[in-house]
Amino acid sequence: MDRALRILVADESRAQRMMLALQLSRWGYRVIEAATGPDALAASGEADIILSGWVLPGMSGPEFCRAFRAQSRDRYGYFVLLTSRSGREDVTDGLDCGADDFLTKPISAAELRARLRAGERILGMQDELLAKNRVLRRLYDAVDRDLAEARRLQESLVAEREFRLSTAEVSLLMRPSGHVGGDLVGCLPLGPDLVALYAIDVSGHGVAAAMMTARLAAMLSPHAPERNVALRAGQPVPPGRVVAALNRMMVEEMQVEQYFTMVFAHLTLSTGAVRLVQAGHPHPLLLRGGGGLARIGQGGFPVGLVGAADYREVSLRLKPGDRLVIPSDGATECPGPSGDLGEAGLGRLLRRRAGLGGAALVAALMDDLTDYAGTADLPDDVSAVIVDYRGSGRPSTPASIALSPALPSR
Repeated sequence: MDRALRILVADESRAQRMMLALQLSRWGYRVIEAATGPDALAASGEADIILSGWVLPGMSGPEFCRAFRAQSRDRYGYFVLLTSRSGREDVTDGLDCGADDFLTKPISAAELRARLRAGERILGMQDELLAKNRVLRRLYDAVDRDLAEARRLQESLVAEREFRLSTAEVSLLMRPSGHVGGDLVGCLPLGPDLVALYAIDVSGHGVAAAMMTARLAAMLSPHAPERNVALRAGQPVPPGRVVAALNRMMVEEMQVEQYFTMVFAHLTLSTGAVRLVQAGHPHPLLLRGGGGLARIGQGGFPVGLVGAADYREVSLRLKPGDRLVIPSDGATECPGPSGDLGEAGLGRLLRRRAGLGGAALVAALMDDLTDYAGTADLPDDVSAVIVDYRGSGRPSTPASIALSPALPSR
């Protein structure tokens, strides 16, 4: 110990207290005396070790021990009962009240010294644990600050959340479940009449998933076209080839345990034509302006699992008033009292919010998910790409649409 321990001697006998106080002072302890139970309890806040008689005026030794244990203290107090009793029931009663040890009267100096050393070891170990806990708390606070900064940096990957294009509006939703997450969404201009839309969900959570999303964001960044996998020599790369290239990178180059699901799409602004690849990601949902709802795609392999995976494109055409939503599984698998929300449940929420767009729609959807889950602490990252197609007002020509069966309306 790095200081003299304080020992409270509580006994109704003044002679017993004086004898113990004299001996303890010779051993280097600081001694506090109390003659009654209430006085002992009042003085116990300053004590490291307590030597208490079994019988005390106003409060028995076991009662004093229970009251002492009920106090809020910063550190543990070692409690020794002094008694002439040695029966099993007495020992059991003493242990039940919270005593750490017993000394039988008359007290042997050698035995007392040994019991005090045992108490010192217990208190020393506790002090060591408290010191380590303080170190861990400082480390935790430092990590917490770093993760908060990492979250701000990750949010900067999707700095722009709304895009007002010539014939469409694109809104991005991205909310991690912890400090940092593994979801990434984006809208990437590829030309005057073409934009790429992507939604990514990296397996796992935390720092490793966030680092992967950062790397993928760099590979889809409009600020580095020479490294952008969606462009080659300034020309757009078809969605199927983009996803296949990312799959080869994961399987052959990175060789990590992670994988990710993805939807990558091209949207031609003048015609509303969409070509997309679904790679294990939840089905995009198409809400027609007239009220119909269908899911798009047929699943596909996640990126990074199978080297020879075949990523086929799906084609459809948006009409004025249509809304295309590419959600993550954090939305479709949002837990609630009746189970996961599911695609049909998400469709109902989207129908309910059909009159909203942009930031208002994103905020309303998060409120709906929070209400469904009964908590704002959702278990998974939530993200989505939302496309509201206005069109030019001209009738659109028929196009091939590869859709899964329509979702139930209720």
